[in-house]
Amino acid sequence: MSNPSKINIIGDIINNAYGRARKSWEAREIEGYQKLAQSQAEDGCQYLDVNIDGTQSIMVRQQEMIDFIPTLIPALQEATDVPLCFDNPAYIFHKTCMENYDFSKGGKPILNSIAASRTEIDELLALVKKYDTKVLVMASERYLEGTSGDSGQCFSADEVYQSAKVFVKILKDKTGRINDDIIIDPGLAPVGADTYGLVNMGLDAMKMITEDDEMHGVHFSVGLSNFAWGTPKLIRHELERAYLTLGSAVGLDMALANSEKNPTPLDASDPLIAQLKRALDAGRVVGDESQEDAGFRQAEGILDICAAFID
Repeated sequence: MSNPSKINIIGDIINNAYGRARKSWEAREIEGYQKLAQSQAEDGCQYLDVNIDGTQSIMVRQQEMIDFIPTLIPALQEATDVPLCFDNPAYIFHKTCMENYDFSKGGKPILNSIAASRTEIDELLALVKKYDTKVLVMASERYLEGTSGDSGQCFSADEVYQSAKVFVKILKDKTGRINDDIIIDPGLAPVGADTYGLVNMGLDAMKMITEDDEMHGVHFSVGLSNFAWGTPKLIRHELERAYLTLGSAVGLDMALANSEKNPTPLDASDPLIAQLKRALDAGRVVGDESQEDAGFRQAEGILDICAAFID
């Protein structure tokens, strides 16, 4: 394996899952948000994700978000010229963000995300076209054109590939996007609990998409913090970096990640990469066995990797 390519980071700590962001939200403390933006910009993030939705720790009503956006977006753009990535399923959220985004600063924002489960796909597409944005597509959901809001989890690389292909065509035909404006998220499951082969599915799908001339030049992104969820803290971020190395070999060039955790691919010679690849290869179906049986082998492989870091 050659040395991995650079991964462009969409900084993810403006999110109520993080204590500092949650504190800023609860106090509506603009300076706290600006510090989060500045620190991520200093870390080299190419985009800053803006997610002020609720979590298990805090309830946030939609109207609270809408009321705060006209204050938050200008403040973030005052703190840094790094373009923003607006992260929410609702049309009204994105509409409000776009109306308050200064397009003369930084670059095109990212509308995150278009997905088969969205009930307002047409309205979201209209925003992409009107404001000339980049757009992130959740291709891990099966999608049939004309069935807005009707979706299901993809369980094969081909399903992800077909979903991506449909969305790329829609984005070109209805919004005038070029491939460079489109970011495909093939999905990324927690590897230690991935008995359905979803990590391999995403890797295989990226390879298939990069080999399709009509989609040449699209970008790929994953939610990196999902990958090593539940693994020991001492190995968690190194596992994430090993995944980035494998992903970059099949086209992955972006990741939604915590920039403070050094989310960069490992050097190709790092032994953890080979260990992770062996565990993932063990998760591939052999003969007539079920995917679940193969998935348990993968989980055992991940446990073996983690064993040395368990107290």
